[in-house]
Amino acid sequence: MYPRPLAEDAPIRRFAYALMVVLILALWLVPLMAVMATSLRSFEEVMAGNYWGWPKSFNFIENYTAVFTQTAMAQYFLNSLIVTLPSVVGVLVLSTLTGYVLSRYRFRGANLIFALFVGGNFLPAQIMMIPVRDLMVSIGLYDTYYALIVFHVAFQTGFATLFMRNFISALPDELFQAARAEGASPWQTLWHVVLPLVRPALAALAILTFTFVWNDYFWAIVLTQSDAVKPVTAGLNNLRGEWVSAWNLVAAATILVAIPPVVMFFLMQRHFIAGLTVGAVKG
Repeated sequence: MYPRPLAEDAPIRRFAYALMVVLILALWLVPLMAVMATSLRSFEEVMAGNYWGWPKSFNFIENYTAVFTQTAMAQYFLNSLIVTLPSVVGVLVLSTLTGYVLSRYRFRGANLIFALFVGGNFLPAQIMMIPVRDLMVSIGLYDTYYALIVFHVAFQTGFATLFMRNFISALPDELFQAARAEGASPWQTLWHVVLPLVRPALAALAILTFTFVWNDYFWAIVLTQSDAVKPVTAGLNNLRGEWVSAWNLVAAATILVAIPPVVMFFLMQRHFIAGLTVGAVKG
């Protein structure tokens, strides 16, 4: 049913596996290394067409400083933080509440509610584009932080509810029976029993939600128009149009945009892996 351990395979299969891993890593890392190298080049070197060779000079401080001093990337970064952090908190709160109720309580319509949460994740973004934009315009949220926050919380809560429901369902029933025997209310059970045990799941969801919202480009250009509220992804596209020939600055800005999700992942890596391992396979 499961593949055999790699050490038990024939030598030719182990060699083919190692070769495939190297090729996949090369396909993944070569473009990234090219962007990193370009972010260190001088403007003159970029204009000369040296995109793949070794940089003749390393302009690390100049290029990365210019991203914030010569462009509006600082404002875009701030906009992304204003949108991303409340979105992550909102998703965690709502998905924990809904996952707790749907996993521990049985009532009429529970399966339908759960199906609605999960079914929303299968809708293509292109189908929702016009209705969501028109809705934000009609309620006066278009081109504001709230438009992105409300959408991301609503859209991400479906998957997060599925994740939290599976995680909480895996908790031993004896814990909840003991809490009821002690006279704990549902809120007290959630706060004192469930939350301490679902920290790995919350960490995993925080990383996934943060990464999705921070890296989102489609809804950033659909729901925002002015530079005052654009997140980094839409702002980076503006930067490319403004500095069409200064690819060293564009590359430097791209690296800076990618840093926050990577840092967050490494800071919470242990909880992230634990959360995925437990929450994704039980239900």
